[in-house]
Amino acid sequence: MTSLASLIIGLTVFIGTFVSGVFGMVGGQLILAVALIYMPVSAGMTLFSALMFTSGAWRGFLWRKHVHWPITLHYLIGSVIAYIIMLFVSFYPSKPVVYLGLGLTPLIADLMPKRLTPSIERKGMPFISGLIVMTLQISFSAGGNVLDAFFQKSTLNRHVTVATKAIMQLFAQAGRFFYFGLAALQADEQIPWSLLGIYILITFAGGSAAAGVLNRMSDANFRKGTRFLIWALSLIYVLRGLWLLLTDSTT
Repeated sequence: MTSLASLIIGLTVFIGTFVSGVFGMVGGQLILAVALIYMPVSAGMTLFSALMFTSGAWRGFLWRKHVHWPITLHYLIGSVIAYIIMLFVSFYPSKPVVYLGLGLTPLIADLMPKRLTPSIERKGMPFISGLIVMTLQISFSAGGNVLDAFFQKSTLNRHVTVATKAIMQLFAQAGRFFYFGLAALQADEQIPWSLLGIYILITFAGGSAAAGVLNRMSDANFRKGTRFLIWALSLIYVLRGLWLLLTDSTT
């Protein structure tokens, strides 16, 4: 990558991890969308997964007292099962498919009838959401917003939501890192390992800066802000995916 591209990605990493630190979502989509402008899909997914793992681990550490462990453990069981299944599928999406997945998946989840988007607190829902979200994470890297649909109807406050989602997604990030990292090596795609350490430090800075904002925000504004970000970024990604399809472009 050029120096300008490296700088743009670094700035996006800070903004993305800050947004994720406040809302527990969306920031990763922003990072991936920008990374894919300068990198092939597998390489971009690999870098993105590494950064989201460190970002989520740092958020989980900052809010460790708020993690809802029973929900987390049942979710992880579903995630492991889905990941094993996806290893046999070997699905590697094109850039237009990734962008359309990033945009359409959260919109569909948000538009579903309320009766079809049960609370993460209901019995069996953490396991089911683990199955669904992990499959989408591997396919489109868009499962985080679908996971948020399970939290929108819950009674969990913003601190518990951000902390629990951060820990729940760690396995998905690690699994996706190895899934696409292997594909990148097989395709001889270049991953900017020399910049990874700097980008990881930036994720810590973004997450730490977000902590103060989350403390001052109300639960009502937390949910309103989350929904606004879902729609704004999703529409941008859908338009970009359609542009790539219509122009047969790869950039």
